[in-house]
Amino acid sequence: MNTKTFVFAGLASALLCSSAAMNARTPQDSVADAARKAQAQKKTAPKPKMVIDNDNLGSINGTVNVVGQEPAPAQAPDQAKPAAGETTTTEAGKPVVKDEAYWRKVFADANKLLAADSKELDILQREYNLKQQQYYSDPNVAMKEQLTNKDLIDTKANIDVKTADVAKDKQDLSDLEDALRQAGGDPGWVRQP
Repeated sequence: MNTKTFVFAGLASALLCSSAAMNARTPQDSVADAARKAQAQKKTAPKPKMVIDNDNLGSINGTVNVVGQEPAPAQAPDQAKPAAGETTTTEAGKPVVKDEAYWRKVFADANKLLAADSKELDILQREYNLKQQQYYSDPNVAMKEQLTNKDLIDTKANIDVKTADVAKDKQDLSDLEDALRQAGGDPGWVRQP
């Protein structure tokens, strides 16, 4: 035989013997000892804080504590608006002064709603475009989807609903501008600072 083969066989056997010898030298704990150590560590470890998610939401008992003020109820823009500077009463009987701060807040809320609905519409339209180009690797799913187009139809219906919401938000904003004009308010109150 070749000397290289002898040298290789010798090195391989030396490596195997040395790893077996190393394993024999290191004392290993029994499974029972390892379990006892784990239990001891578990007892001394601090309890994790409770994480609330959809799985354990129904099992939570008690009351909810909310910090801060209650949000004001949204007002329909088609309700009659008193003149600028006039006061009306809320459900709690507190007077509401319809001055510059009031009108700026109403327009800020209306613009925020319009921006949120426009963003959702944009996302739905992007999803629809992606679904039109979607490829299914499973031929059964691909054929079923090609015949029914259920996913596309559902997304298109959601787009139509959201488009109507955006149009309604724009109309509400226009109605608010008309109400401000009729109340004699400053047109600059529409713009956000």
